[in-house]
Amino acid sequence: MYKILSKRRLNSETCEMEIESKLIARKAKPGQFIIFRVDDDSERIPLTIAGTDPERNAVRIIFQMVGEGTMRLGELEVGDAILDFVGPLGKPSHLDEYKGKRVAVIGGGLGAAIAYPQAAYLHKIGAQVDMIVGFRNQDIIILEDEMKAASDRLFIITDDGSNGRKGFVTNVLQELLDEGTEYDAVIAVGPLVMMRAVAELTRPLEIPTLVSMNTIMVDGTGMCGCCRVTVGGETKFACVDGPDFDGHLVDFEEAIRRSGLFKKQEQEAKEEHICRLTGGKR
Repeated sequence: MYKILSKRRLNSETCEMEIESKLIARKAKPGQFIIFRVDDDSERIPLTIAGTDPERNAVRIIFQMVGEGTMRLGELEVGDAILDFVGPLGKPSHLDEYKGKRVAVIGGGLGAAIAYPQAAYLHKIGAQVDMIVGFRNQDIIILEDEMKAASDRLFIITDDGSNGRKGFVTNVLQELLDEGTEYDAVIAVGPLVMMRAVAELTRPLEIPTLVSMNTIMVDGTGMCGCCRVTVGGETKFACVDGPDFDGHLVDFEEAIRRSGLFKKQEQEAKEEHICRLTGGKR
């Protein structure tokens, strides 16, 4: 069993927790993920590691309460425990090569929680980091102070303009490029359509662009094949070959089609779940 060390609601949909796991806290690197199960009846859910504190044996995760499994996790409190917490899985992001270079780190929605540790590591090793993050509206902005500390420049944009600026992350990136900013790399984490748009923007400029593929996943070891993606015409598995891939080589159209395969089942599970926090269905 793995104890919950801390819990914080970041907004109405999103929760941050620290889970006690000595080995994962000591071994995990930016870009890697864990798979958890709340109990014997729970599904297996992958989550990217948002940070670690080896001295406290703490592994930080950030998740949206959008399905039955994440809702059940969100109902637990500090001192409770979950059954399984496996990791670190996946390949770490290769970031050391950007020491002293300029990198744009882009996050969309909850992808900001995954982009943040990437930016923090790059900032720590001496890279110049411009962080661009987008949210639907001001109310769901998360980790603003942390992202500000992890970047040289932070740009926050919202779909509805409620934070002062309306638009998409690609609008900000295009403006920075038009101003003459030269990037050695771009890292994009978030919805598939956002990462595709970023990759198409950087493609003609030949800027190396890494994307994090948060695909459907079951076992996390490459055996089930659910997480397969096509990269450069070859089949790859996000859980063992990724999750980071060259955004200019990813077949995003295929990935987008596959991501919607279980939307109906996910919605049905959400509607059937009884939430202890509200005393009724969510």
